[in-house]
Amino acid sequence: MPNQILDAHTSDPKVMGWMEGLPPPAAKRLHWAQADHMRFPTHRYAYSNMREFLPTARVSRGKGLVRELPMALRNDLDSVLFKTLDDGRSMTWAESFAANFTDAMLVLHKGVIVYERYFGVTRPDSTHIAFSVTKSFVGTLAEMLVTEGKLDPAAPVGDLIPELKRSGFADATLRQVLDMTTALDFSEEYTDPNSGIGAMSNALGLTPRAPGYAGPTDVYEFLPTIGKAGEHGERFTYRTCNTEVLGWLVARTEGKRLDTVLSERIWSPLGMEQDADFLIDSSGMPFAGGGLNPVLRDMARFGEMMRQNGTANGCQVVPSAALESIRAGASKEAFAKAGYTYLPDASYRSQWWIMPGNHGAFSARGIHGQAIYVDPVAEVTIARFASHPVAANGALDPTSLPAFRAIAEHLLKG
Repeated sequence: MPNQILDAHTSDPKVMGWMEGLPPPAAKRLHWAQADHMRFPTHRYAYSNMREFLPTARVSRGKGLVRELPMALRNDLDSVLFKTLDDGRSMTWAESFAANFTDAMLVLHKGVIVYERYFGVTRPDSTHIAFSVTKSFVGTLAEMLVTEGKLDPAAPVGDLIPELKRSGFADATLRQVLDMTTALDFSEEYTDPNSGIGAMSNALGLTPRAPGYAGPTDVYEFLPTIGKAGEHGERFTYRTCNTEVLGWLVARTEGKRLDTVLSERIWSPLGMEQDADFLIDSSGMPFAGGGLNPVLRDMARFGEMMRQNGTANGCQVVPSAALESIRAGASKEAFAKAGYTYLPDASYRSQWWIMPGNHGAFSARGIHGQAIYVDPVAEVTIARFASHPVAANGALDPTSLPAFRAIAEHLLKG
């Protein structure tokens, strides 16, 4: 029924029957040319199958041994109760899955898988788009280079990337780009095709371009066109274009494409179980702000390494100084100006969200519900894939943030 309001169950891609059949009937086929991979409800299939719609590069796990995650599943988490942040109603952990259009969920406690669920077409071996969780991988790589003395956080971006000397980034410092306190003429309005993020999507080729389109056709072309609006350093404003600059800078500093740097610096040392897919533009540049597609367990491995102060398999994968810089957070005053209702007393540092509360929790967050949530005090790491109809996290925070906190508190108590 065309006017049916779909919920998490009726929009399940297996219920909808997308791409099923040999061949699938015409009404069940999904197409890049129709942007089926970026609109509800068809995106519920696409997010676990992005290679069918867009070109990707491989983030190789290398030839090393897989870092196994021990498992001791618990049966007491589904009933954990919490109060939603918007209207204060009671909800259980299990009920929150449908509320957030969850595709997969995993909870680690002290490095052990205590909870794991998959829904719809998402399986343990499915790569799923992580959207802006990707930013936290890129921010971590940049912090590693800072720690190693290869990058100066006080350096102006125009000096680091000469192609940006005439852009709004020119006099912003690397630290301001890392912490998204740049002042740019760029709107992150996902529902407006004429916004900055819409223009960047056109440059990336994420969705079909309008007939007669004559704008930039890759990120290298697009970034120099972004102007300045205000003074850098005064307030936090979430803009994906900042991460594209970081991706460019990491690649240029290392002399290798971002997908290769990620493979050599994180994917292979962590003993990931699968290669990841990284969406790329026409120049081969990976979409640093949101193009990583890992499997859920590998996303959890990354979060767990961050919880363990950068160590994995007895090795220091990320320097402890880089972890300390990230987890120290940034200006809460600058962050407060952004007006995030459900994130009081929070901050944003090196592409990580430093969460409110006294547990030192921090998070990687992506549109439509992608998340890594790390609570060092409770020794908990949570990883989630989702395909919520609404892009912005504000639609999920009321039923996600208290759920994550409740699980951490429950596990802390034993």
